[in-house]
Amino acid sequence: MEQALGTAMRTYQRSVDAFDEAAAIYMGVNRTDMRCLDVLLEQGQATPGHLAGALGLTTGSVTAMLDRLEKLQYVERSPDPADRRRIQVRPTGQAVALARRLWGPLVEEGGRGLARYSKAELELLIEVLRQTQALQEAHTERIRGMRRDSRSDDKRGARRPGSR
Repeated sequence: MEQALGTAMRTYQRSVDAFDEAAAIYMGVNRTDMRCLDVLLEQGQATPGHLAGALGLTTGSVTAMLDRLEKLQYVERSPDPADRRRIQVRPTGQAVALARRLWGPLVEEGGRGLARYSKAELELLIEVLRQTQALQEAHTERIRGMRRDSRSDDKRGARRPGSR
């Protein structure tokens, strides 16, 4: 049963990845820009510093990303009313409308599919997803914390994918 669950999770992750890739291509953005838009659409607004932390980017990378997204009219930056030294980033109406167009049908159909489950079953599913997310995040940090030179491939002189 564990193997079947693991296979189902892997194939699900690939289907989400393929959907996100198709959406990013349609919107004319890269995957990191898409993740930024996802954070903003979920939270409504964020500071560039918050986005840097949420996406694992430097503040310089966030500035370049926001410049791209602003040029496409997907985000707008404005001074924080509580502290004008800070900037708040928000998705534009265009970005919200496009997200509804792309993800809305998926959300609606998914909601209809979930209607057949009991409250207890949905609560269990939420618990499993939260535990899986926490596990994934912990191991993401584990990998980020690993030293590159500790890779056995690098010690043998092998190249990393995409390196010259």
